[in-house]
Amino acid sequence: MTLKDKLLAQRIYMLLGALFITSLVVSNLIFQKFFYWYPFNIEFFGVNLFEISVGILPYPITFLVTDLISEIYGKKRANDVVVFGIFASIFSLLIILVADSAPATSWSYVQDDMFHTVFGNTIVAVFASMMAYLLAQFIDIHIYHFWKRMTKGKHLWLRNNFSTFSSQFVDTLTILLLLCSFGIIEWSKFKGLLAAGFVFKIMIAALDTPLLYLGVYLFRKRFKLKVNEELHIL
Repeated sequence: MTLKDKLLAQRIYMLLGALFITSLVVSNLIFQKFFYWYPFNIEFFGVNLFEISVGILPYPITFLVTDLISEIYGKKRANDVVVFGIFASIFSLLIILVADSAPATSWSYVQDDMFHTVFGNTIVAVFASMMAYLLAQFIDIHIYHFWKRMTKGKHLWLRNNFSTFSSQFVDTLTILLLLCSFGIIEWSKFKGLLAAGFVFKIMIAALDTPLLYLGVYLFRKRFKLKVNEELHIL
């Protein structure tokens, strides 16, 4: 691979990492708003099956990105992005804590109580998200590479969906357990939100499979990669 190709591969990796980190941090900031994502009223354990947090919306992007990085750049680079995401989450939390403690002026459009209502639970959300995120992402990467070895780089759809289904369930279960334990969400809504969140993530995971195929195809075509061949960057 030429120096030009190596530089391009490194830039793309950095862009994918930025997309991953942005999706992760934003999901932590917006999680307190819930919405109906489909116009059906199907009750499941006292919660509408299609009632979920808006924080879930950007989260599937993180699994698509790590699967793409795992496939093209390898397991180590995927794990590196996970670690970068942890750092970004902690750093964003520190910024929010400082901003929340700073007293608002009398003419400030957003007053202290409004700011605290929106971001006051962020420390709990980030902690819950990071615990869920750590478990889910490392499980996703591990299972992905397990199936990649088993299939010798073939059947991309298999490792993409098997790894994502397992990790998304772990993620949804862990974050809801922590949020309910800290009193952010009532325990009565636990089962319904678990089912709703997992169903949504499964549907998104199935829909992102063609995107993963497209991404892998473009990478292999541009960098002339064989099946199961990975890019190595500095």
